[in-house]
Amino acid sequence: MYTILTVEDDLHINNLLKEALGKAGYACSQAFSGTEALLWLERNECQLILLDLMLPGLSGEELLSELRENLSSDVPVIILSAKIALADKVSLLKMGADDYITKPFEPEEVIARIQAALRRTATSKKLSCLNLELYPDSRKVTVHGIELSLTAHEYDLLYLFIKNPEKVYSREMLYDLVWHGGYYGENNTVNVHVSNLRKKIKEADPENEYIRTVYGIGFKLVLHSNKTKFEAVIYHLITELIQKL
Repeated sequence: MYTILTVEDDLHINNLLKEALGKAGYACSQAFSGTEALLWLERNECQLILLDLMLPGLSGEELLSELRENLSSDVPVIILSAKIALADKVSLLKMGADDYITKPFEPEEVIARIQAALRRTATSKKLSCLNLELYPDSRKVTVHGIELSLTAHEYDLLYLFIKNPEKVYSREMLYDLVWHGGYYGENNTVNVHVSNLRKKIKEADPENEYIRTVYGIGFKLVLHSNKTKFEAVIYHLITELIQKL
């Protein structure tokens, strides 16, 4: 089920959107300020955002900028605003908004715009690295065309890695983003899941390294594997040994 985040400070409008989304078969999470929405987005994921502009805390424009520039998120954003000037619409679309609906609006139009945005996203999105392909819409992962059987947490880890290749994630960050909980240092959950994910990818593509350990920090997805088959095997064995210590 798709999750839509509604960012709207007017309680009546936000609840109206939630009701319309529910009837259309979408899950809805609500935020009533830009600051609340940013905190939610740092810990959760959604497939589309409905965004008001005149918000307490961060404005809609500031939230959109934060989303595109600092969070590096390409989640579709539809603006819902009473601002009707052409300059406002053009400015927001240039900033990275995917659509713009002026208030007052009909719920049916909002749903139709959402469906169109999600169709565009579904057809254009495929995340790739070497011989691995990830399809966010279906949560399908293939290596050399072979579909991998991943657990929910293994998929979520890989999705984070492949969305931001070469970005180093600490164990604390991964635990917070995937398990949505506090990390207390002695918890081995992240290591175990990364190890299992590596094994499954390696079975389908033993010659390439995908997830690299950055010692003392965490893990990252590498875009180019420079290892020979022998080096990859040795590296994998050393990494597994270190993680068990």
